[in-house]
Amino acid sequence: MTVVFVSATGTEVGKTFVSRGLIKALKAKGRTVEALKPVQSGYDPREADGSDAGLLVAAAGQEPTEETIAAVAPWRFEAPLSPHLAARREGRSIDADAVIAFCRERIAARKDVMVIEGVGGIMAPLDRSRTVLDLMVAVGAPVVLVVGSYLGTISHTLTALEVLRQRGLSVSAIVVSQSDDGTVVPLDDTIGALEAFGKGLPVLAVPRLPPESAPEHPVFDELAALV
Repeated sequence: MTVVFVSATGTEVGKTFVSRGLIKALKAKGRTVEALKPVQSGYDPREADGSDAGLLVAAAGQEPTEETIAAVAPWRFEAPLSPHLAARREGRSIDADAVIAFCRERIAARKDVMVIEGVGGIMAPLDRSRTVLDLMVAVGAPVVLVVGSYLGTISHTLTALEVLRQRGLSVSAIVVSQSDDGTVVPLDDTIGALEAFGKGLPVLAVPRLPPESAPEHPVFDELAALV
């Protein structure tokens, strides 16, 4: 039985694309894969199929419907903000204990593999005192850390790794998702630096493609072998 938590140094760096690619690669190996994205902000119900949760549902082999999306992502908010702010915008709040209990319950009932995707970066606030990191610690699963290739990502990544290690979390791999901006650092340079400072952690790279693109790349087979 396997559980993996896909998180990131920040938002919009490719978590969902990597999660989908990992799910597809695991399914190709004959594994039964379930997906969770317990909290999602920036959710537009009019475009549910293309939402993070909708894409994960499809990757796991189900039809994205209101019911299947709700089962994967019970806490959904429309504003593209950090979870606690997105909830506040709707006059709601997030009960982090309830999110933790939901994840633990689903993990306990899993048949084979569970891929949990976080929201935002590892320190995105869930409520007034707890972050995604607290959820990750409560779940206790190995982490796949998705990062960008933008200028500054090395510092952001090493900071995230230090925090994860201090909280007792193991990291299965770093996945560098190529950034789509005007200051992209060559992937080889970023990978080389992260390998040098990553204390032996596998560092993989995938091209930056639109979220709706098919997550097909040989690196996902490598990633599947690491989790």
